[in-house]
Amino acid sequence: MPSHEGVIEGGYLRDILDQPSALEDTLAGLAESPALAGAARRLANGEFQRIVLTGMGSSFHALHPLNLQFLNHGWTSIMLETSELVHYAPRILGPATLLIAVSQSGRSAEILRLLETRQSGCLTIAITNTPDSPLALRSGAQVLTRAGAEFTVSCKTYVAALMALAWTADLLTHRDPGQTRRELAQAAPAVAAYLSHWKAHVRELETELAGVRRLFVLGRGPSLASTGTAGLIIKESAHFHAEGMSAPAFRHGPFELLSGDLFALVFSGDPLTAELNKRLVGDILREGGRAALAGESAAPGVFRLPQAPAAVRPILEILPVEMLTLALAAMAGREAGRFERASKITVIE
Repeated sequence: MPSHEGVIEGGYLRDILDQPSALEDTLAGLAESPALAGAARRLANGEFQRIVLTGMGSSFHALHPLNLQFLNHGWTSIMLETSELVHYAPRILGPATLLIAVSQSGRSAEILRLLETRQSGCLTIAITNTPDSPLALRSGAQVLTRAGAEFTVSCKTYVAALMALAWTADLLTHRDPGQTRRELAQAAPAVAAYLSHWKAHVRELETELAGVRRLFVLGRGPSLASTGTAGLIIKESAHFHAEGMSAPAFRHGPFELLSGDLFALVFSGDPLTAELNKRLVGDILREGGRAALAGESAAPGVFRLPQAPAAVRPILEILPVEMLTLALAAMAGREAGRFERASKITVIE
């Protein structure tokens, strides 16, 4: 299998490099629809008591920015993993609920159970990459991503889902769709610009991560999408244990783990809490840990993100995490993203 300076090039790397095309194709397919317009009207008229957001894995984590947008709009929004929702809170899936379900395949075990568990009259909006899936076909409205087939670990389907969710949020909150489209159009070029230096990014990280045995990815607010997905895909793709959590949660316990073999990647994130996140990096370094701040104002290199609107930031934040997966796998002599035990679609709940 071909390699580049230790990186074994396989399907996962090809999917990472295909992310700009996935974003362009997804944006081109996004459109207003009568079903989405109807859901927006019903929300504005107060016909729903709650909005329930659900998914599994990266599909679940991608919902964090949407959840915050709805809460800040004054709506009651509940975010639950699908497996928890169907077993422990099925009574909320009734006619007074707007359900937004995210699933790349649209046919995982949890999604199939969800479709059987919800009550008649529960309006469902599907965010999926598979137009002929049970989720797409049995929902009242669909927002399709066009990421194409994916090798294993979620990367291009994840960023495409973030784009589709940003679009959906703005339609439901009656934001100007033209402005939304102009902002989202900046995603693909920004991702392409960052990925054009992927080899240099991986080389930088191989030096940065030398001797690291414990890895944390930290953030706040919308960046929780990136931290949660990071903890998942680093384990999946590089077989290296990593934890993603909120930056303040790290101070409540894990801070005691600080040592020279611990590395924390902290997202600068939203300006509202960027200074707090920057301060955490300084505190980790002072206590003997290793840390870096990722954001638009970071030092040039792997952790510097392109300038972009707030709606695009979660898409860009996952890029240095993907570079981490490539570097960690290369350092271990394995192909990043090649599953040995799991499968792309989880068929057992």
